[in-house]
Amino acid sequence: MMPAKMKTTVIGILGSRLDHQGLGKRRHSRWRPSVGILMHPDFPVDEFVLIHHEDEAELAGITLRDMRELAPNTRLTSHVVNYSNPWDFGEVYSQLHDFTRHYRFDPEQNHYYVHITTGTHVAQICLFL
Repeated sequence: MMPAKMKTTVIGILGSRLDHQGLGKRRHSRWRPSVGILMHPDFPVDEFVLIHHEDEAELAGITLRDMRELAPNTRLTSHVVNYSNPWDFGEVYSQLHDFTRHYRFDPEQNHYYVHITTGTHVAQICLFL
């Protein structure tokens, strides 16, 4: 019996600056990291988990719609965080840690990648940890 194909899951934070270029008509001509990761034919993504602050709901919605158009077979999910200061290490770490405790990781079936191109330096460090 052939082993099942491992799925690829990417977890990333919505970029308030780089992904923000996603607003407006010219969004398809600009580099947006969260969308761009789905544009690599040699790196098919089965699931993308987009973490975003509740105040970024509009940008997250636009980004997820564009991702869905680009990669209709990719499962897209979002996770909302609500820290008051994106530069507060303890607060950011706590909320990202809560995400990891509630997310259903299945390392027997999935390869997991953390997309740290976006987010504050604090969020990038917390994701790394």
